[in-house]
Amino acid sequence: MNLISKQDATGQGLLSLLQPRGQGRLFSGLAALTLVGGWLSVSRLSTPVWVAAAAGLGLLAIPAVLKWRADYERLGAPLTVLSVLLVAQALHTIEHVAQWSQYHLLGWPLKASSGLISPLNAEVVHFSWNLGVLLAVAYLLAAGQRSRWMWLLGAWAGAHTAEHIYLFVNYLQAIWELRTVGLPLDTAQGQPGFFGAGGWLATNAPATGPVAWLCQVAPGLVEAPRLDVHFWWNAGELAFLLPAAHTARRTP
Repeated sequence: MNLISKQDATGQGLLSLLQPRGQGRLFSGLAALTLVGGWLSVSRLSTPVWVAAAAGLGLLAIPAVLKWRADYERLGAPLTVLSVLLVAQALHTIEHVAQWSQYHLLGWPLKASSGLISPLNAEVVHFSWNLGVLLAVAYLLAAGQRSRWMWLLGAWAGAHTAEHIYLFVNYLQAIWELRTVGLPLDTAQGQPGFFGAGGWLATNAPATGPVAWLCQVAPGLVEAPRLDVHFWWNAGELAFLLPAAHTARRTP
């Protein structure tokens, strides 16, 4: 039995979860079409980047769905969910890397550094996304995937989701206040959260000795822009997800 078939038998390892299940050529072809077509449509036809990105994701969803159907038959539901989570989180990481690059490498303003899907409501999208990740991890834990890495991923995803709940509540409050005075609603997005510049911790840290000391040791907790805060939230999530996926096992 070769390495791949052994991994399929136990459901263990990233190689097994990322196997294209016969969709490698279709995925490669559509990925090339997405890159070339997206570049041409944006550069020659002035198509918005988010439209090209959304169209590319729509094309790549075809081999992805076929792969996950084969995963379900071969590995079962929990490992299929884990495979979906791996791919989805990888794509989400690309969005955060795009935002980070726009701000730090290209020098764009924070408001303009919104990644590849910029016209969508950032608060609603990220709140929904992180809640979905937390629910997926909760399902995996309930389904028997209880390695230490999965527990750490669950704790990190829970804290990350709590940050977005805080942001979302503040967003809804800002929407209500702006509507009350008849001002545009776009300024409701992008407010600081618990961490980072202008956040709850930055405002309240001076009143608490141990917390103030922690913020002096790690000034990024109270000084980093929101974009960096969520870049590192996502990086931590991926750092726990990869070993959790690699050590996952097929459950009855």
